Amino acid sequence: MKITALLVLKCTGEGSDPVILANASDVSHFGYFQRSSVKEFIVFVGRTVASRTPQGQRQSVQHEEYKVHTYNRNGLCALGFMDDHYPIRSAFSLLNQDPAEADKLMKIQRELDETKIILHKTIDSVLARGEKLDSLVEKSSDLSAASQMFYKQAKKTNQCCTIL
Repeated sequence: MKITALLVLKCTGEGSDPVILANASDVSHFGYFQRSSVKEFIVFVGRTVASRTPQGQRQSVQHEEYKVHTYNRNGLCALGFMDDHYPIRSAFSLLNQDPAEADKLMKIQRELDETKIILHKTIDSVLARGEKLDSLVEKSSDLSAASQMFYKQAKKTNQCCTIL
């Protein structure tokens, strides 16, 4: 079970060739001098199959020991070049999956970005509270001058630990 290539194409209309948006291929199992021809063949077959796949439909095309599985959704066509033994259900689930959910690194990066946003909001709210505390200390008549001086001195001492 081997995936030879995955392509994403934009099908613009009947008269024009589909535009290749992404192309990933692994032709290492072919001979060194055959690799460029195989890549050209993948692009040719990919464009041909993508242009002949109606919108909203899936199809599989057999060519020798390889199958081309394609899914056209709203003019965006995903193609997978796989060997004959690759399960059809797995092939179409591969073409339909969300990269952010399938790739563990992307999933972790998204979670880190969300955590970073939450931390920024928390830091902003803490800084806003600090400004409010400063104004309350200045306005307070209950604190003695010595307490106010202690607060200001402690604040200056702790400033060396802040960033930015």
